Amino acid sequence: MIPQQWASPCGNQCTQKYAALMKIPWRVFCKKGCDADGETWEECLEECNEICYKDPVLKDQQWSAYIDRSPGAASCSEECFHACVAGCGYKFDIPSQKVDQVSPNRPKPPLEQKPPPPTVEARPPSKSSTSTEDILSASP
Repeated sequence: MIPQQWASPCGNQCTQKYAALMKIPWRVFCKKGCDADGETWEECLEECNEICYKDPVLKDQQWSAYIDRSPGAASCSEECFHACVAGCGYKFDIPSQKVDQVSPNRPKPPLEQKPPPPTVEARPPSKSSTSTEDILSASP
């Protein structure tokens, strides 16, 4: 048995597409698309969404998304998604033009915005009980 026969045809296509050393993590996610349990193209895409984007692990606890195993940063999640979709495309013989048009089924996170600077109330000068005239007249 030669090495090309050790992996599925889908896995081989992922290996060829993501052959560069810097692309190895995306090869893994491409192969996850190949191995997805979904019976249809749409189900496979939904699995890619689940694999690549962080969701809270504990219901109603947004902070628990940090213990999810997805790639993390938004750009990494997007790369993961496109690699996984490529695997789904290989699995279901979808043309590469259609695969390239697929976008994640997730809203983009809001851009990091700086909080507005605190507003400082303009206070009128405080009136002290002693005026300047009182001080001047009190001197000997």
